[in-house]
Amino acid sequence: MMPWGYGFGGPGMLFGGLMMFLFWGGLIVLGYFLVRALIRSGQGGAASAGGAPSGNRALDILKERYARGEITKEQYDQMRKDLGA
Repeated sequence: MMPWGYGFGGPGMLFGGLMMFLFWGGLIVLGYFLVRALIRSGQGGAASAGGAPSGNRALDILKERYARGEITKEQYDQMRKDLGA
């Protein structure tokens, strides 16, 4: 007769299954965060990789809002002055 943990079944089999689950789960989580980090770094560098200067993002948003008519010329000028541009 074999002691517990050396045959089929028992605590050894449960521990081995748990360790396998933790190993593969950890790899999947690590892969998820790696892909997410790569996607985020790709989005940030895409604008400057094309040769066009990225500029000040706040000023770009301000220009877009003015172009869409969301703010008046006076508001645009004041906000641009506040941004130091």
